Amino acid sequence: MLSKEQKKMFYSLILLVLLFTNYEVFAQTTTVEQDAKFEQLLNEKRKVNASLTVNDRWKIQIFTGNNENSKKELIAFKRENKDFDATIVFHTPVYKVWVGNYKTRIEAERNLKELKAKYPNAFLIKPNK
Repeated sequence: MLSKEQKKMFYSLILLVLLFTNYEVFAQTTTVEQDAKFEQLLNEKRKVNASLTVNDRWKIQIFTGNNENSKKELIAFKRENKDFDATIVFHTPVYKVWVGNYKTRIEAERNLKELKAKYPNAFLIKPNK
């Protein structure tokens, strides 16, 4: 028969073994394999984005929402306003419809006033690079 001290040691040892085996059972490893072409495409996209002057200019944001609604809003806007440049931009987790590409704030504010009649929540922005 085991003494009290030996029983404590035995149960402690069993407890430690169970803890470490549970740790190993629940451990997960994930391996991500990425095609080399994807990295090349991503680098090309970064170069193009860096060279664009789009982010140096003023914009008017007329809509924020999900992808589907943003597309609908962009199509409707372009149908009614053929003389305005408009695009959809994704900033996690929402899509935004930006209008215009204005060099000066004054020019953007002039057009903002005009757009506020149809889009009361429209506001002026100057995106960062």
